[in-house]
Amino acid sequence: MTDTVQNPFTVDYVDGVVILLDQAALPAKEEHIHCTNWQRVAKAIADLEVRGAPAIGVAAAFGMALAAETSTAVSGEDLLAELAEVGEALNATRPTAVNLAWALEVVLREAHQAPRERSSVVDAVVSCARRLHAEDLATCKAIGDNGAELLAGASNVITHCNAGALATVGYGTALGVIRSAQKTNPGLHVWVDETRPVLQGGRLTAFELGRDGIDCTVIVDGAAASVLRASDVGAAVVGADRIAANGDVANKIGTYGLAIAARHHGVPFYVAAPLSTIDPNTLSGQEIEIEQRPAAEVAQYRGAAITPESAQVYNPAFDVTPAELVDGIITEVGILRAPYHVSIAAAFNN
Repeated sequence: MTDTVQNPFTVDYVDGVVILLDQAALPAKEEHIHCTNWQRVAKAIADLEVRGAPAIGVAAAFGMALAAETSTAVSGEDLLAELAEVGEALNATRPTAVNLAWALEVVLREAHQAPRERSSVVDAVVSCARRLHAEDLATCKAIGDNGAELLAGASNVITHCNAGALATVGYGTALGVIRSAQKTNPGLHVWVDETRPVLQGGRLTAFELGRDGIDCTVIVDGAAASVLRASDVGAAVVGADRIAANGDVANKIGTYGLAIAARHHGVPFYVAAPLSTIDPNTLSGQEIEIEQRPAAEVAQYRGAAITPESAQVYNPAFDVTPAELVDGIITEVGILRAPYHVSIAAAFNN
């Protein structure tokens, strides 16, 4: 079911219903999807109706809450077994984004720590999901404030994809940094890569910045290098779907090229992400699974073919930016610097 509601969050859980802002409909329409079963949540994650690593983590947690509350399992043990299966299905929807697996792991851990009565397991799952929702908003605001100093004297900043309120519960990572910086640097202008293949920069980032009254200009991805050469760009700031223990960063396809161009032109390249996006068990970017998107996103326009039938299509959703191209990782606990295997380990140990 889809309808228009007033909801300040990208994702929420109200009266046993997971409510998701339909990002596939933006910017033409602001609609919310009402999920009354966990399968609909899984579909929304897989279909990018909700997207952004932190947002899908919280959405999955709420999907687990919904599964727990609607389960017909009689005992707590049976419910835990059912939730393990639901967690596997939700985790399979987007394998690159580590926040998804992280949130599911947290929910299942707290479910297993609860007394074995069914009601206690349900309460633990719902309470955990709501806590993750609240923590994400606070975390993103801390990321924004920690990174704002990096843009204090900048006239322009460039970003790729969408790492704003729509990608999180309601404030953003990379756009959270820009939002916080704009409070003391009101003249800040943002160059927005449109971001192929599904135009999340052109559709979503420009939408958010316009709502906030932040000046922005949308450019095609192929123009980024020229903009970096010709314009006074103070920094590039992007989000991440997974960060390896050595600082390699998986983000939307095109991020790697932007990082190379930024380094060539002497523009600092920053990644803004919560610690939950860093996966200490992934040693380097070579271990990160890269999702492939449907060929039709490249080969067709509005259902009509735009490439020859004989042409093959390679359509990865993400690429990996090597740690040596990253000038800093902006987190809720501060800005991590190279060598990243040291600063990341220290951040988790504090």
